[in-house]
Amino acid sequence: MSEPLRRIVILGGGSAGWMTAAALGNAIHKDCEVTLVESEAIGTVGVGEATIPPIRRFNRSIGLNEKEFVQATGATFKLGIQFTDWSRLGHSYFHPFGTFGSDFDSIPLYQYWLEARREGIAGPLDEYCMAWGAASRLKFTPPVSDRRNIQSTFDYAYHFDAGLYAGFLRRFAEAKGIKRREGQITKLDVDGPTGRLTAVHLDNGDRLEADFFVDCTGFRSLALGQTLGVGYQDWTHWLPCNRAVAVPCAHGGEFTPYTRSIARGAGWQWRIPLQHRIGNGHVYSSAHLTDDEAHAILLANLDGEAQGEPRLLRFTTGRRHYFWHKNVVAIGLAAGFMEPLESTSLHLIQSGIQRLLALFPDRHMDPLLAEEYNRITSLEYERIRDFLILHYHATSRDDTPFWRYCSNMTIPDSLSYKLAHFRRDGRIVADQYDLFVNASWLSVYVGQDEFPDRPDPMMQLRNRPEAFRNLESVHKAIKGAAEAMPRHDEFIARNCPADTGLIAAE
Repeated sequence: MSEPLRRIVILGGGSAGWMTAAALGNAIHKDCEVTLVESEAIGTVGVGEATIPPIRRFNRSIGLNEKEFVQATGATFKLGIQFTDWSRLGHSYFHPFGTFGSDFDSIPLYQYWLEARREGIAGPLDEYCMAWGAASRLKFTPPVSDRRNIQSTFDYAYHFDAGLYAGFLRRFAEAKGIKRREGQITKLDVDGPTGRLTAVHLDNGDRLEADFFVDCTGFRSLALGQTLGVGYQDWTHWLPCNRAVAVPCAHGGEFTPYTRSIARGAGWQWRIPLQHRIGNGHVYSSAHLTDDEAHAILLANLDGEAQGEPRLLRFTTGRRHYFWHKNVVAIGLAAGFMEPLESTSLHLIQSGIQRLLALFPDRHMDPLLAEEYNRITSLEYERIRDFLILHYHATSRDDTPFWRYCSNMTIPDSLSYKLAHFRRDGRIVADQYDLFVNASWLSVYVGQDEFPDRPDPMMQLRNRPEAFRNLESVHKAIKGAAEAMPRHDEFIARNCPADTGLIAAE
């Protein structure tokens, strides 16, 4: 007979802890006490300010109001990421949220674009994308639901202050009955016969017992890593950046509805516009650049005056061997770290929570649940890993030792297989556990100057002049729709300006 969980303890706050608390508070209606333990004395990483579209589903699933969320977190809207100097110096491309145009027959539109490019009659791929049509003009309005309209072909996410988001979720979770305990964790009790955690000790002498624990203690991974001894897979040989220096700055330059990623000599720099400031960071390899050099590069490339001293973060890209072991599941940085190139950190928190709810245990802790959780989560991490590696590896840059290493490194077989298909005839091989869909892979393939050796064989059996006319119609429709949109800053000012207290606090 099933014995429902009676007590759950979330170890740690921040985005991971409070997203977990909010989701559990929304899902559990009775008879199970959920307590979150955190200490004001322990800081959070707090650089996860850019997101991808699934965050909207998470917010909706727990009942958050979008307008209130945007106002409370100083959020702006994000239509994708612009990559500069990645494939070669002086070149930029856009990874959009959404599709390239809309397919007009069974062959993907991009295959017609590739053929038009071979004949020298196609513009840049970005110009056939509604997200870039709006982003390049600094425009934003939500997509329409009518699938016949070109304005239905894009999606969006947010830039926001991760610390403010955690605070917003805390208020939401506490209203749902989640209890918060202030204190630093000093010890975790483990039951000898079963190997399960039984209780957490705090520095004030309190001891909290629970049936199930969620480890949100960040890179320390106090429960899963340190206490239960679950090891870590290091992926630095594929993703060599292992440090970041981050600092906010005052507004300056364009108020873009997209993130910028600018490649540097030994890594890359992010630019994330919020309503009340701009988030900036320089991600780099310590084997190729000193901390002082990275610090100087960051400060030399800000839009406005730095707000505070840059903060240094050390990390190792990779994941735990297991994400759920015994009666502990790790969420967020305690589970693994994918460097922030494609804004996946908050998504991995979200997907871990949703997977936990789908495989929710009882007190018997059926090992099949952990096995399935670990299987799917491992695949998700590996597919994201491959997508990130593609950005570094598919480059013609050889101007620094860092880029020479990246372009010549051995890559995972799973990525080699996908690259081989696209290089042969432009086919995009998808996997059911890919977070990033075909349009994402296409944008990076083409943006990094990867082009197929030959056309899709089916293209030779099509009426190409008619298809090329359809391509031009898509191009014109995108241009017209984008120019009719309101400006990004005007849309925010009219619909969801940040709370005045937030602006005044800056």
